[in-house]
Amino acid sequence: MSLESVRSFFAEKAPDIDVIVTDASSATVALAAEAHGVEPDQIAKTICLRIGDEVVLVVAAGTKRLDNRKFKDRFGVKPRMLGAEEVVEATSHPVGGVCPFGLPNALKVYCDVSLQSFDQVVPAAGATNSAVHIAPSRMAELTNAEWADLCQ
Repeated sequence: MSLESVRSFFAEKAPDIDVIVTDASSATVALAAEAHGVEPDQIAKTICLRIGDEVVLVVAAGTKRLDNRKFKDRFGVKPRMLGAEEVVEATSHPVGGVCPFGLPNALKVYCDVSLQSFDQVVPAAGATNSAVHIAPSRMAELTNAEWADLCQ
């Protein structure tokens, strides 16, 4: 279901982008980088967080970590990561396949500036063995994301 919702998203909004399904797992940054032949920072990992009562997604370069100070300065609270079941409930995507595409309900998406170092990044696509290759600016445009400096 999750992979299909991402395929439908791209079929409607960006039919020129192919959803790639591999035999290899891309559930971690290292596995995804190996499966797609890119540097680990080109993997655009999606983190599902709660800010007060709101669930948001932060998409960042693969090896970057959230900076609690930057996050608190921006949002007034520390980030709280959702548990695996909450992530699936909010996104319909399993952990390891979470992405800002094909969501059942609109969530606010923040793309970390760490992604802007690359012409192309590789976010997951709704399953632990699927991804897309996309320009960071296009990803932000397609998901109505806001650019933010949230990582170390």
